[in-house]
Amino acid sequence: MAAGGVRWGILATGGIAAAFTADLVGLPEAEVVAVASRTPASAAAFAERFRIPRAYGDRAALAADEDVDVVYVATPHSAHRAAAGLCLEAGRNVLCEKPFTLNLREAEELVALARGRGRFLMEAMWMYCNPLVRRLRRLVEDGAIGEVRTVQADFGLAGPFPPAHRLRDPLQGGGALLDLGVYPVSFAQLLLGEPSQVEAHAVLSAEGVDLQTGALLAWDHGALASVHCSVVCGTGATASVTGARGRIDVPGGFFHPDRFVLHRDGRDPEEFAADPADGPRTTFRHEAREVMRALRAGETESPLVPLDGTLAVMRTLDAIRDRIGVRYPGDAPEEDPAPGLVPA
Repeated sequence: MAAGGVRWGILATGGIAAAFTADLVGLPEAEVVAVASRTPASAAAFAERFRIPRAYGDRAALAADEDVDVVYVATPHSAHRAAAGLCLEAGRNVLCEKPFTLNLREAEELVALARGRGRFLMEAMWMYCNPLVRRLRRLVEDGAIGEVRTVQADFGLAGPFPPAHRLRDPLQGGGALLDLGVYPVSFAQLLLGEPSQVEAHAVLSAEGVDLQTGALLAWDHGALASVHCSVVCGTGATASVTGARGRIDVPGGFFHPDRFVLHRDGRDPEEFAADPADGPRTTFRHEAREVMRALRAGETESPLVPLDGTLAVMRTLDAIRDRIGVRYPGDAPEEDPAPGLVPA
């Protein structure tokens, strides 16, 4: 890595890539040096918009650019395995958007590749890097509400999304679960770890993807989590964590909160608000800074978004898909969708 700022490459030029890059260019410790898209015209337009010096019309050229320290992969998740794998094979470090991959098999392949080559790899689960979410987790770990008994979280969009939309397309890993449900599942596992049992039900579209899914996750020590996601109804996107001696409520947008309320038995509620100095709640700067901190420290994984945790979430998502009967063309026919997990 160069002595100056961390040099970033951006792989893909869609909305999430633009939002991330807009935050990245405002960080003095970051330098965006290259972008790649499926077409030279799209890459050139993106490069002009953000004043990026090099634009490539294919992924391989970006992956081969030795001036790039880390690549942000922002393709549709159906292409994450191929795009991130290409970059890792070429020796690049990678920040890969969520959901990490289509399934556990693909996720394990990427993790094995990164670890085998000594490259940094992290899922772009910005929620885990959010300062207020980190504060909530510390409160729970410090016993502020006692032993956690239940977690509830939901994320739904009203749509309607036409059949041609990516959220309805099996070829693109469509459905509510991977695109939205990854947040409630990740929130529950941030606080409780990987569940031992999974039960789930869903309403499927004519294309075979889930329009809405509800899942009950269970842990051997007695905790339960109820998670819901939808692409046919706009939910409050709220979360709640209840323990033996209290509760924490997170209002709308729990995955990038601006506040939460701690209720402790026998005490007045306490509100915890985001620090204005941390920037807007929608900022991607926290995860970008975590990547750059880890790279400077010579780390190949982030303690905030560890790869084993990413694999555990993918195991749960596979288990839910198994229960609701959703399969994608990228799933191996012989694949066990939920090793180690049994129905509740």
